[in-house]
Amino acid sequence: MEFRIERSALAEAVSWAARVLPVRSPVPVLGGLLLDTEGGRLCVSGLDYEASARIDVEAAEVLRPGRVLVMGRRLLDICKVLPEGPVECAVEGSRFTVSGDGARFGLSVLPLDDYPALPSLPQVRGAVEAAEFAAAVADVAVAAGRDDTLPALTGIRLGLDAEAGTMTLAATDRYRFAVRTLPWKAAAAGGESADVLLSARRLTEIARSLGRSGLVSVALDAGSAGFEHAGMRTTVRLLDGRLPRHDKLFAMESPAVAVVDRARLVEAVRRVSVVADGDSPVQMAFSAADDSVHLRAGYEDDVASQRLPATLEGAREMTVAFNPGYLADALASFEEPSLRLLMMGAGQRAMVTGAAGSDAHRHLLMSVKPPLL
Repeated sequence: MEFRIERSALAEAVSWAARVLPVRSPVPVLGGLLLDTEGGRLCVSGLDYEASARIDVEAAEVLRPGRVLVMGRRLLDICKVLPEGPVECAVEGSRFTVSGDGARFGLSVLPLDDYPALPSLPQVRGAVEAAEFAAAVADVAVAAGRDDTLPALTGIRLGLDAEAGTMTLAATDRYRFAVRTLPWKAAAAGGESADVLLSARRLTEIARSLGRSGLVSVALDAGSAGFEHAGMRTTVRLLDGRLPRHDKLFAMESPAVAVVDRARLVEAVRRVSVVADGDSPVQMAFSAADDSVHLRAGYEDDVASQRLPATLEGAREMTVAFNPGYLADALASFEEPSLRLLMMGAGQRAMVTGAAGSDAHRHLLMSVKPPLL
């Protein structure tokens, strides 16, 4: 094998494929990246037991086609320090060499016979806009659990509704529940609907890495999901179990509804939270009499407060309190200039939506009992 390529193109391809490599593995070859120059292009791929990644890039010149397996993270470190400009790569005996502008590196070659085959892409079900998909995943991922002893709660539900032409993403850690719905383009008329669970960490990495324009193809089978965009292809194993359905949880009868400026509320929550030790809550007291919300946090003499304009309908007064981190995550996941808060009362459910009242993005929080300040 021997080829020439621009350093930036090589570094980008290696970096993208290396993100799936395990930090530690009892199988050394799983720390490797496979470089293949068949067909005049460079293909870089990697995998572990949960995910795989493959990217095709244009090589400036392929002098000798071939395949080689090298330690992926070491190759990534080399790519980061290579001088800008053309890079020459070649297999010389049992060594893979990388050189450019006077700098030269050598890497041991790993045995190809021990390297497992890259999993194939499952059946393509349709496509979604890359930018909208990445934003939606980021919006719901904040609500996913972090406790690995409850693996299902560390996932994001991906539901495809073939009849409605929508994709639904949802995540919950039992204390909050985020849902985003976005348009979905089925691969064929009358396609099948689907409902699967994927690792929130993996799906967030995938959505971030696939680019911000064009369509992302989404593929599913009984055990894995696949995503493909602009020469990049990745698969990830599905999680076992299911998330609870959000339909009944989100049904709120006769709530009090407040409307408030999002940017000002985000800043006020950040400001008063500096005195909220640990998980002590941020209290929000809404008043229809003076169209305001009074935010307050802290205890005894260590307190902070701020009053903002807000409208309230469905009640003359409403006081709720939230975990400051959960509240900040929920508010930050929206981009609309104004937000609606639907509230049932202290210690009950509350929902954040855009001011227009669309069901496309909803974030449910559990209110706690307001503290005695």
